[in-house]
Amino acid sequence: MGKAWTVTVFLIVAMKNIRLGVANPETWDFFRELYDYFRAQYRTSLFEARKSRMPFFRSRFEKRLLERDVGRLLKENDVVFFEWASNLLALATALPKSAAIVTRLHRWELYKWAHLIRWDAVDRVILVSEAKRREFLQRFPGQNDKVHVIPESINLGRFPFAEREYTGAIGILCHLGPRKRVYELILAFAELVRRNPAFRLHVGGDVHPGHRDYHGALLSLVRRMGLEDTVKFDGFVDNPPEWYRKIDIFVSHSYSEGLQVSPMEAMASGCYVLAHRWEGAEELLPDDCLYFTNCELLAKVEDFGRLSQAGREEQRARMRRIAAEKFDIESNQRKVGQIIDDLIAHP
Repeated sequence: MGKAWTVTVFLIVAMKNIRLGVANPETWDFFRELYDYFRAQYRTSLFEARKSRMPFFRSRFEKRLLERDVGRLLKENDVVFFEWASNLLALATALPKSAAIVTRLHRWELYKWAHLIRWDAVDRVILVSEAKRREFLQRFPGQNDKVHVIPESINLGRFPFAEREYTGAIGILCHLGPRKRVYELILAFAELVRRNPAFRLHVGGDVHPGHRDYHGALLSLVRRMGLEDTVKFDGFVDNPPEWYRKIDIFVSHSYSEGLQVSPMEAMASGCYVLAHRWEGAEELLPDDCLYFTNCELLAKVEDFGRLSQAGREEQRARMRRIAAEKFDIESNQRKVGQIIDDLIAHP
C-alpha cells in the first residue's frame, strides 16, 4: 500500500514537471484558454519563429532558421503541442524525432497541409468531431490508435444565459467568406421577410481578407433587394456576449465546419440555434434543429416564432443545457491534459 502510494505521488510530481512546448502558427481565437490551462499545469514554453534581418536571400535563410528553431523546440521539451496541424507540424515531422508530438486538427488543415505531414511521427491527434475523425482516417487509415475526438469548447461563464423579450431577431456571426454562405442566407431571409416583415437579420463578422469581393457582393445584394431596413451588418463583434443577447434565433448556414464555436456561444447565451446539415452538425445540435433546404430553415424559424413565451424559454433553456453538457471548456481542457499525461506515462 505504502509503495503504491509513493509511486502514485512520484508520477503526479513527474507529470507536473513535464516540459511542454507549444506552437501556434495560426489564429488564437480558439486557443487562449487552453494555453492558459497548459501554463498552469506544465512547464510551458511558447514557440516564436525568428525573422531574418538580411535583405538578401531572406526566404532561404529564414527557412533554415525555422528548421533549426523547430528542431530546438523538439529537443528542449518532453511533449510539443501543435495547435493547428499546419506548416510547423509538417516541418517538425520531417525532422529527427526527439519529443512526443500532439496536434489538434480543426478542419482546413485536412485540405491544405495533411498530405505534407508524416503522421507516423505524430503521437496523438485531437480532432474536433467524429465527422472529422472519419474523414481523417479515410485518408490516413493507419492512424486510428492515436486519434481522439474532443470538441471545440467555450467558457460558459463568459456567456451567461439571459432571457429576453422575443423580437424576431435572427443572427449569424462568422468571418464573411463564401464557406459561411451568408449570401444564400440573405436570399432565404428575403423570402421570410416577404411573408412576415417583423423579422430582422443581423450579420456579425469582419471582412475575410481573402474574400473582400464576397463582402462587397453581400452589401450589393442587400441594396439591390431593398433589404437595408431589415438586414443589418454589425461588422466585427468585439463583445460577443452582448451581441448574442439581442439575437433570438442564431443560424449556422455553412457548407463545411469542424465544429463551429459561435453556435456553442449562442446556445450558452440562450439563443435558439439552427444549423444547415453540414457534415458533423448532428454532433452540435439535436436533429430537430438541423435543415437541408431553405424551406426547412424558414419553417423552423416561423415555428419558433409561433411558440408561446413559455415555449420559447423552454427551447432556450434546452440550448443552454446542451452547451453545458457537451462544450464546457473546463471539462474538455482536462481531457486534453489527460492525453498529454498519458503520453508521458505510457509512451
